[in-house]
Amino acid sequence: PPGAPANRLDDVTVTGTRSPMKLSDVAADLTVINRDTIERQGFGNIATLLRNVAGLQMTSNGGPGNSTSLYLRGAETRHTVVLIDGVRVDGQSTGGASWQNLPVSQIERIEVLKGPASALYGSDAIGGVVQIFTRKGQGRPQIDLGLGGGNLGQVRADVGVNGGSSAFDYAGALSMDRGTGFNVYSRTTNASYNPDRDGWRNYSGSLRLAGRIADGQRLEFVGLKSRGDAGYDAGKNADDRGITETLAAQFNLKSTWSDALSTQLSAGQSEENYETKPSAPYLTKTRIRNASLQGFYRFNEQHQLNGVLERREDRLVNTALVSGGESTRSQNALGLSYLGNFGALSVQAHGRHDDDSDFGDVDTGNLAAGYKLGGGWRVTASAGSAFRAPTLYQRGSVYGPNTSLPGVQELRPERAHNREAGLAWAQGDLDFAVTTFHNRVTDLIAFGAAGTCPSKTGCYGNVARALLKGTSLKGGAALGPVNLSATVDFLEPTDANTGRVLQRRAKRFGTLRAETSLQAWTLGATLVGSGKRFDDAANTTRLGGYGLLNVDAQYAFAKAWRVQLNVDNVFDRAYQTANYYNQAPRTWFVMLRYSPSL
Repeated sequence: PPGAPANRLDDVTVTGTRSPMKLSDVAADLTVINRDTIERQGFGNIATLLRNVAGLQMTSNGGPGNSTSLYLRGAETRHTVVLIDGVRVDGQSTGGASWQNLPVSQIERIEVLKGPASALYGSDAIGGVVQIFTRKGQGRPQIDLGLGGGNLGQVRADVGVNGGSSAFDYAGALSMDRGTGFNVYSRTTNASYNPDRDGWRNYSGSLRLAGRIADGQRLEFVGLKSRGDAGYDAGKNADDRGITETLAAQFNLKSTWSDALSTQLSAGQSEENYETKPSAPYLTKTRIRNASLQGFYRFNEQHQLNGVLERREDRLVNTALVSGGESTRSQNALGLSYLGNFGALSVQAHGRHDDDSDFGDVDTGNLAAGYKLGGGWRVTASAGSAFRAPTLYQRGSVYGPNTSLPGVQELRPERAHNREAGLAWAQGDLDFAVTTFHNRVTDLIAFGAAGTCPSKTGCYGNVARALLKGTSLKGGAALGPVNLSATVDFLEPTDANTGRVLQRRAKRFGTLRAETSLQAWTLGATLVGSGKRFDDAANTTRLGGYGLLNVDAQYAFAKAWRVQLNVDNVFDRAYQTANYYNQAPRTWFVMLRYSPSL
């Protein structure tokens, strides 16, 4: 219903175990953002949707379309696996996915798995996993049209169609979002400073087709393509642009062989490309090809065994590579999972072996358990390991190690060992959960002193360590017609070598949201509070804390018609999450939507 909490315990999720399971049975720390939440918050951007997730912070180098970083439990952006409909998206230059151009209007739901998950997903899952699911078709054909505008010269339009039956379903969408923006860079003494507005242009499309090809056999295609073009400052007299392109596409053959056995055969590809021009031309292109066979065997209602065979092939094109501009590698993996329920006790065990063509074998595991105490109480605990393979750029560029020099070794995988415990309670319209975690990351790759690589400016090396520990709280309550939800994070993201705070991460962060429905109206407000953070590793450049108020409203004025209003940063607070990069001033946006069933 309108105004209901985003995290409903009867939501069926897949990210926590790689197979369907009720949220209330998952022993891991998992948050679900469903379609109701997306629609109520007015189709903002991806940061708007993720800011209410406990344990998650985002920073950006300016306005819409500019580089955006995600810190899940304090881990680096490259330490979070990003999946779009099961397709891994990753950049093999600095690592991590580009968040800024993902089309919110085409998203069905988002699942955020917090904590190391390499035993399920292989490399990169040191901080966790964010899986984005695009719209699915069901029932009578439906059209969804949207047109809106706001300040900063913003104009947005989208169109979608979906529908289906038990034999065939479909969903497709196109969207456009553009604006003249604002001046994102504030350092007037820098030679790159340009007082112009830094606008953006984003275009995207998605398609999902699925049909029954035989009894127990279902073939599915999912695909998404986005292109973002955002202004940034690289010179006083040039209109410099950063262009990001993301592609994710995959075929899935889902087979049910018996009541006990089912499989999924998948083959797909993703691309992540980034280019800057004209003042400082730069181009990097990543392609990931993947193929997997998953098997699910249910012994009975209480016990299930899952297995996966997976192959991944990475390719990077970048002019800084020593190998002539292109580098490749492959990974083969075998994973096994056991899911068991013993009355009030649930156990989930995962193990995985990855074989990388560059550095060899890595074994990871995770053991999680949950126990229902009665009266709505549940306690959980888990321990696990994870790793992140060095990017092809880190290993193969002029900044990578020169192993021909005495004593210089190849880069090793970054590794993590985590333990955590949680306590949750839910009763009627009330819920509460607290999770405490301790994640030790070793062999962190950092840019250090020159001398071990061809570059004279600096080199990558396994020279850093980090300790990520903290406590996350979240809760929800219905007070009459008003639904409240809140998150509070107490984070200690520490450089284990120096004892200093890791850069761009706040030690205190929280949100409070209130929603209500009044006949045809749905009203909401979100308070966001952040403590101070440091922009540099030496902790000499301090970025002040901030508080923001964002409000949203919807009015369904006729059948299939509604109008949406969003006002962010209501009090026009000036703040920065990255030094010298301004965040958006007060912004307002109005959108008209028409969603008839045919």
